[in-house]
Amino acid sequence: MAKHMANGNKTEVSTARAVGEWIAVIGIAVAAALTIRAFVAEIYEVPSGSMLDTIQLGDRLIGEKLSYHFRTPQAGEVVTFIDPDDSSTTLIKRVIATAGQTVDLRDGVLYIDGVAQDEPYTEGKPSYPLTQHSARIAEIQYPYTVPDGCIWVMGDSRTNSLDSRYFGPVSVSSVTSHGLFIFWPVQDAHRL
Repeated sequence: MAKHMANGNKTEVSTARAVGEWIAVIGIAVAAALTIRAFVAEIYEVPSGSMLDTIQLGDRLIGEKLSYHFRTPQAGEVVTFIDPDDSSTTLIKRVIATAGQTVDLRDGVLYIDGVAQDEPYTEGKPSYPLTQHSARIAEIQYPYTVPDGCIWVMGDSRTNSLDSRYFGPVSVSSVTSHGLFIFWPVQDAHRL
């Protein structure tokens, strides 16, 4: 009878140890996933059409977070950032100009430092100031020079995007990631 109890204790210890190991593995996996999400990369689902046709409504993309610890966003890059009007919302737009550059909108054409921009990603949609929101954008006068520590962002769907034309320049410190590629749905998958 003593032998039977000893084997029972070994089984209980063995089971407890296995459960403890599984809990530790799950804890490490959760900690690793949270660390990756906080510091390396994050998945975003796009809820609006402001970046059409580059990014479709409902597309899922990977935004990497490491590179902007070593450099600032560059013109042409797609970035995610904290909405200047709602800190619980993340927006995605294209960087159009960086600190010190001058943005101008004339006759539906975007000019940076006096040079008309070739923007194939807008599919020919004109770039106008957002006059329908005039109470909000009263402080934005064109030509507009982007202040230090900021970027000017615009959606690729220029006629359907509230962007820097509406909320002004975006602080580089509010940029959360560099959009790398769309991975879902598969038919929309491509590099940004």
